[in-house]
Amino acid sequence: MTQGNTQDPSHDARVPAQPGSVESMGTRHGMFGVSGSGDTSGYGGLVKQTIFPGASQRPYGGWYDEVADALEARLKSTGLMAAVEKVVIDHGEITFHVRRDDLPFVAQMFRDDEGLRFELCSGVSGVHYPGDTGRELHAVYHLLSMTYNRRVRLEVSVPDADPHIPSIVSIYPTNDWHERETYDMFGIVFDGHPALTRILMPDDWPGFPQRKDYPLGGIPVEYKGGTIPPPDQRRSYS
Repeated sequence: MTQGNTQDPSHDARVPAQPGSVESMGTRHGMFGVSGSGDTSGYGGLVKQTIFPGASQRPYGGWYDEVADALEARLKSTGLMAAVEKVVIDHGEITFHVRRDDLPFVAQMFRDDEGLRFELCSGVSGVHYPGDTGRELHAVYHLLSMTYNRRVRLEVSVPDADPHIPSIVSIYPTNDWHERETYDMFGIVFDGHPALTRILMPDDWPGFPQRKDYPLGGIPVEYKGGTIPPPDQRRSYS
């Protein structure tokens, strides 16, 4: 597993993300053009933002090392040491970046290994980084160990041109609807999912609404005595 920077997991202070492999990206920000609020709804246009902390280095601190040791032992025993590309500790949270083809094997290790025992996956989140060339689409799985009261994340990155990730519904069944929603909003195709269809948008809806390059569009919303225009027709105050 690749190593780099470190942060003590007992330290809860929110610190800025360290620059990593991608220097900047376009992200929408600002409700009605307001800046500095942290709002990423998209009404204010695109701005540049530094992203991606680098890989972390042993010792990670606290139980993070216990989890990494247990996972590494299993990976060595199965010859899959390359399955985990890097480990990142940032903002007091640990993320294991996993090669997509190895995701089902790593997820099953996290669930079944006695030293890990992450029995629950609370879902998968999609993220779109247009500036992360060749890795524009990210799927992040959120795992919980009820045995040890620990939380970790598994992250898989794939290109826009080949947005396929193996489904892990057979390992964590709670991902059934979550993988469908991530497919619906980001266009990530979860191979092997039992029924990968749209869950929020109509079946014939064009595009994937939560990608950062998706046009805002929208329709006017009418209230008694007033009308709110769609986002791309509102005045920008930035």
